[in-house]
Amino acid sequence: MNAEQLTKFFFGGNQYLQKNKMAVDALNVFPVPDGDTGTNMSLTMQAAVKEITPDEQDIGQVAQAVARGSLMGARGNSGVILSQLFRGLAQGTSGAEINAKQLATALQKAVDMAYKAVMRPVEGTILTVAKACAAGAAEAAKAGANSLEVMEAALNYGEKALAKTPEQLPVLKEAGVVDAGGKGLLVIFNGGIRAIKGEDLDEEYLPQPEVPQDFSDREDEPLNLTYQYCTEFILKGNALDGGQLRLVLEPLGDSLLVVGTETLLKVHIHTNNPGKVLEFVVDQGTIHDFKMDNMEDQHRSKLLTEVTPQEKKPLSVVAVAVGEGLTELLENLGVDKIISGGQSMNPSTEDLVAAVNEASGDKVLILPNNSNIILAAQQAAQLAEKDVVVVPSKTFPQGITAMLSFDGEKSIDNNRRMMTEAMGLVTSGEITYAVRDSSVNGSKIKAGDILGIKEGKIEIVSDEVAEVLVGLLIKMVDEDAELLTLYYGQHVKQEDAEELAQIVTDRFPDLEIEIHFGGQPLYYYIISVE
Repeated sequence: MNAEQLTKFFFGGNQYLQKNKMAVDALNVFPVPDGDTGTNMSLTMQAAVKEITPDEQDIGQVAQAVARGSLMGARGNSGVILSQLFRGLAQGTSGAEINAKQLATALQKAVDMAYKAVMRPVEGTILTVAKACAAGAAEAAKAGANSLEVMEAALNYGEKALAKTPEQLPVLKEAGVVDAGGKGLLVIFNGGIRAIKGEDLDEEYLPQPEVPQDFSDREDEPLNLTYQYCTEFILKGNALDGGQLRLVLEPLGDSLLVVGTETLLKVHIHTNNPGKVLEFVVDQGTIHDFKMDNMEDQHRSKLLTEVTPQEKKPLSVVAVAVGEGLTELLENLGVDKIISGGQSMNPSTEDLVAAVNEASGDKVLILPNNSNIILAAQQAAQLAEKDVVVVPSKTFPQGITAMLSFDGEKSIDNNRRMMTEAMGLVTSGEITYAVRDSSVNGSKIKAGDILGIKEGKIEIVSDEVAEVLVGLLIKMVDEDAELLTLYYGQHVKQEDAEELAQIVTDRFPDLEIEIHFGGQPLYYYIISVE
């Protein structure tokens, strides 16, 4: 296998995954409207192949480019694991070309790297499928297969392993689906192999589900930004100095990101003078994949907060949230930078790194506020230039409770301890709707049913929001509960929320009840019991 063939593999895998991402999304166990494994993996793949330049003749350079791109573009847990697979593959790939045995070894290195990246690996997931792919590749290489046959054997072994994932994870078996991340990985393999063989990529690999209703809460109003142009490009040359380039470009804007090697750097900056940026770099190498966006024209801005100069302070907090009300609450509690994201729109590692670098503090705490963003946040903490700690908040109520314990005068380690302990005092719940028929935890679910979720587990299914809320609170409220907070969503009227709060007051007279506008899409209510 040479650089051209590996490039075809990655571009084919990316194209096939983009075509089938919604079908992979539909395999998520919970039938909620934010199942986004396929979307996250697809966005990660797009970032990966974007780093490949046409003149790369070394297969190792192709693999390293994909590793870099996926590392910074990783979204969600599935995207982070995919980036680690590519990182391991790159470590086992070098030279102008590799033979079948070297390819099999590289695939095993990919698996080893991915398993190391996950604190508690679970079988029946993308990890299991990747491990089977590596085993199939090793068997084929040992039997004398060529590189393409090794990839085909990897796909074959992966398909067999994927079919067995419901036997390894009961939640998959009950829902009647295979693991979504594993399926996404095999879509990449399938598309990549087809591309190498010159086969048609237009054929759908999976049946496509109906497109769910779009609940995007993005506004079309122009943003009041300090720096107007989002500028990014790849700089190629010899003996490139990323650190020196950062120092030169820093006065020209913010959200500065310079990552890469001595021969290839990816540069991202928000600036009012893109021409000045290019003047500084044009004599250092060649510029590729240049892109400039007027951020006031962008419908979906990466950051919700206005980018303004901030007073320098020792410790800052970066948090993830989506919804006007939720964002305002976090800002009022002292969060410096809020990244737009959460359910169905996970920010990338690069988004998180950029927000950390923009934060005014020399040290930064990250609140992911979503279990599917924690891995990307941890990856960002390793890549950022500052001292960064992740407080592993899985829900918005956990993030709010953590911020109530934040003390900017204390050390980052003390804050991590206090904030993590505080999260244990809150129970989180959500009310949303089912996007498809399913079976979860013994409950038969029909598309359109109202779902009550406690700590990530579907507890109540009904056709009435009020009935679901009361039923869910019966499971959430115990004798120690004192405060109930309801954050109502983008499509809920204030009077409806107040009427529901009165029903709850009558049912739980000993609870203090607060309601706030959250403005979140997809979820009618986010619930906090403290």
